[in-house]
Amino acid sequence: MQEVVYRVVGVLCAVVAATPIGTNLGLVHLLWMLVSGRLLETRGAVIPGLSATGLSESAVRRAWAALGQGDWSSSGLLARWQRHVEQAGIWQAHEHAGYQPVAVDVTGFWRPRLQGCATSHYHGPAGKALPAIPVGIVARVGSVGTQRLGIPLALVRADTTEPSTAAHERALVRAAVQAMADTDALVLDAGFEIRQLQAAGATRYVVRAAKNVTGRRARLDDYPGRGRPRERGDLIRPLARSYRGRELAASAPDHVATWQEGETVVRAAWWDDLVLPDVPLDSPTFRLIVIHDPRWTEPLVLASTLPVAARTLRDLYLDRWPVEQLPLAAKQMLGAARAFVSAPETCQRLPALALLAGSILTYLAASQPAIPTGSWDRRPRPTPGRLRRLLSRAVFPTSFQLPDRIRKKDAVTAHLPTGNWGQRRPPTPIPDAPDTSRPPSANAEVA
Repeated sequence: MQEVVYRVVGVLCAVVAATPIGTNLGLVHLLWMLVSGRLLETRGAVIPGLSATGLSESAVRRAWAALGQGDWSSSGLLARWQRHVEQAGIWQAHEHAGYQPVAVDVTGFWRPRLQGCATSHYHGPAGKALPAIPVGIVARVGSVGTQRLGIPLALVRADTTEPSTAAHERALVRAAVQAMADTDALVLDAGFEIRQLQAAGATRYVVRAAKNVTGRRARLDDYPGRGRPRERGDLIRPLARSYRGRELAASAPDHVATWQEGETVVRAAWWDDLVLPDVPLDSPTFRLIVIHDPRWTEPLVLASTLPVAARTLRDLYLDRWPVEQLPLAAKQMLGAARAFVSAPETCQRLPALALLAGSILTYLAASQPAIPTGSWDRRPRPTPGRLRRLLSRAVFPTSFQLPDRIRKKDAVTAHLPTGNWGQRRPPTPIPDAPDTSRPPSANAEVA
């Protein structure tokens, strides 16, 4: 157990080492509190969770100050975490026909009682948007052995000055395009539109489209010699549907392909060189692909710009699942689904730190032998939940030699005011003293 604890603390120190002195020590304590499941035990209370790790009261206060006021950013921590994973050489990025999938998704940390919460996120069981802290996730998909993992590249917060879902998705897609490498391809689920991707400058993507999606040919047929010349290409409808009691047939596909998977025959049809229905012909083009699999209740409709086979596009889209596992580990496994913080910056930083902790815990669990929960766990798997249960039985190791840079900041504070005079808040105004130089008025009440 000691070796596992020391390895976890060593990875946490490597991720936060470049942050300012004092803040990095507070971040180590915060990340340890998260990966050891203390936030889950305290039902989202940060300060009791820090205290449960065995820290002193002063260390708890310093860690709490580092969370909301420390000089750090999620982008810097993610860059160092990605560099650490790549240098270890255990995690390998997936590749399909020369393209590496980069999954994009949005998750929400629900805050129904947070006063003045400007942002919201759609909640499926409720059927409407509820107050939440939405966080956009951009993750490169890979695996450790046989277990798929997503390594986050960027965490995009919603702008409170423009808190709409569409504005957040536009910012997320722009961040994803900036984080892409030359061989990456964005993989997105339903909810993201082709128009958003084109506006952000994305040229390599696979996105799930709606069943009623349509497109137009990017070229015109030959002029028949009479009538007004056409300005738009033929309308392409991948799937048949009904509109106002009238059946609308599907368009004939440009290509059809089938392949065998076990005893199942999968059929794919696609249309090339399409543009959006209401844009000029010289606009960016894309493809529409419909995949019919007897194992699915509905066909899968994809839109893409990649010149690869339909089966490769299907595999790229199905490889986006690890981005869903990151919020699962952060919210359900580590307890970040509940949070008792109210400061605006802390409300944004705690979800980002929880997603990073979930990624670290998942990677460490997958890159070492599985730890059984008990004697009944005869076939353990390397899951983050099992590693979290082991870490929950240990306090923060005081015997571990932290790097020289990770330490308490030796700042001179003897000259600063303490107690009530040292609080950072505006002084209470003193009311003016009554004027006693004048005699009281005759009409004044006498006590």
